[in-house]
Amino acid sequence: MKSHAVDQNKTAIITPSYNRDFQRCQLLCDSIDRFVSEPVDHYILVDDHDYRLFASLAGSKRHIINENDILPTWFKSVRPGLSENTRKIWYSTRTWPLRGWHVQQLRRIAIAGHISHDGLLYCDSDMLFIKPFSTRSLWRDGALRLYRKDCGIHDALPASGRLHKAWTRHAAWLNGLDEPTFPAEDYINNMVSWRRDHVLSLCRNVEAQTSKHWLAAIASKRSFSECQIYGAYVDGVLGGSGHWHGEGALCQTYWNGQALSKDSVTTLIESMEADQVAIGVQSFTGTDTQLLRNLIAA
Repeated sequence: MKSHAVDQNKTAIITPSYNRDFQRCQLLCDSIDRFVSEPVDHYILVDDHDYRLFASLAGSKRHIINENDILPTWFKSVRPGLSENTRKIWYSTRTWPLRGWHVQQLRRIAIAGHISHDGLLYCDSDMLFIKPFSTRSLWRDGALRLYRKDCGIHDALPASGRLHKAWTRHAAWLNGLDEPTFPAEDYINNMVSWRRDHVLSLCRNVEAQTSKHWLAAIASKRSFSECQIYGAYVDGVLGGSGHWHGEGALCQTYWNGQALSKDSVTTLIESMEADQVAIGVQSFTGTDTQLLRNLIAA
C-alpha cells in the first residue's frame, strides 16, 4: 500500500469496521463528507473477507485497507464452520486466539506504519458527525488532543469495570511501567486522536520491554485496550509530550439499551455538550439507521 505525502499537522480519519456495520459505516462516511470542513483522508480497516463489500465506499480521499496489507503474515484468520455467518477467529503460535473486536484494535495500531499523516483521528463505524468539524481543532501549537478522563476517588469506574483494571494493568506492563493505582485514568472513547509518530515509538517501546513483536506482546492476553496502552505510553513514558488533554468526549454516545425512537434520538442530541460534534449509537441496540440518516440531511 502506498504512503501519502502530507503537510505538517495533517490528520487522517481511521475507522475499523466489519460487514455487520456496513450500513452504519456508510452513514459515517456521508457525515464526514458533509460536516468535516477540510478534505481529509479516511481509511477504513477491514478483514480480507469484507474487503470487496467495503470497496464500494472507496473514493479519492477514502481508502479501504485490507488487514492482510498491514498485519504480520504470521497472524492468520479462519472461519471455524461451513457457514459464512460463523464468527472468524484470528490465531498464531505467538498469541491467544482472538475475535474480530480484538483485531480491530490491532489494526488501529498497525495502520500507523503504512501512512504518513501526523495525526490519526479514530472514529468508530457506528458514530456519525452531525455538526461542522475541523480536524485542525485537535491541534494546539503542534500538540494533538488526547482524550483522558481523570477518575477521582469518588468517580465511578468506566462501564467496563473490572475489565478496565485488567486493561490498565496490561498497558502498564507492556510499557515497562510500575503497577498502576486505582482509580486510574481512562483513555477509551469512540472518537480519539493519536500521534502517528507516537504510535510507532509505542510499538518500539513495547518490543524493547517485552522482547516480542508488538502485536504478540499485546495479544499475549485476551483482554486488552489499545486506548489504555497508548495513553499509558504517552503519559507514563513520554510525560504527555506532544499532546494536550481533553476530558470531554467529542462524541455523545448511547452505549446500550433498547433501540432508540425518533423522540429518544432527539433527546440524545439535546443532551450533547457544546463542544460535541458527533453522536454514537451502538449497533447492537438495533436502532433504525434511517433515523440516523435523517440527521445528516436535517
